[in-house]
Amino acid sequence: DGSLVPRPQPADGVSLAPKITVADARIDWSAPALRVDRLTRACWPAPGPWTTFRGQRLKLGPVRPVAGDPSLAAGVLEVRGTGAAAEVVVGTGSEVVELGEIRPEGKTAMSAAAWARGARVTAGERFE
Repeated sequence: DGSLVPRPQPADGVSLAPKITVADARIDWSAPALRVDRLTRACWPAPGPWTTFRGQRLKLGPVRPVAGDPSLAAGVLEVRGTGAAAEVVVGTGSEVVELGEIRPEGKTAMSAAAWARGARVTAGERFE
């Protein structure tokens, strides 16, 4: 309605944020779940948050912290449920996070459950 009046931003206190590099986008599973969540949000879609599994680099899509569930050690994977309703969770420094999607090197993105079925994740395996 024209009631807003633009005004210049003061030059004092202005800082530039550095560009996020691929090295910055690597997930540290010993960090708290909230930090892992925010890192994946900050790095998605480019350069893409990533980790390694069995020596292969994986890009991860969004994750969701599961409040009050500190049941796994940092980086340890667990598949809960079966079929399309399965969910893949990973331990962090505080509580587990549920994985949204995974993109193996040279392949298209897929749901975490589909990736876990194809990779045949066994109990106790972990992200490196």
